Amino acid sequence: MKIIVNLLLSTVAVFVTARILPGVKLDGFMTALVVAVVLGLANAVLRPILLILTLPINILSLGLFTFVIIGFMVKLVSWLVPGFQVASFWWALVFALVLWVVSAFLSIFK
Repeated sequence: MKIIVNLLLSTVAVFVTARILPGVKLDGFMTALVVAVVLGLANAVLRPILLILTLPINILSLGLFTFVIIGFMVKLVSWLVPGFQVASFWWALVFALVLWVVSAFLSIFK
């Protein structure tokens, strides 16, 4: 049951974030559900691998390169999911940051 609640809150967070940002287009709530699932899977599988592979750059940039990886993950999801478009890499970074804030706010309701 907790997984379903987390998935629903993530979906709402993606939906709200896409409505706030003009550089992000989302077709509907079902597309937001697919984006939440794919983004969760990408963050669980690809992100740790990319963080290990880019560890030297991350150390040199004092961890700021992590934002580039997060932006890349959002852009990758926009390429994979039809109905979810992100205008540029910068909008992907902004989407990730706003999504983090909205998710933090929605986590109050868990």
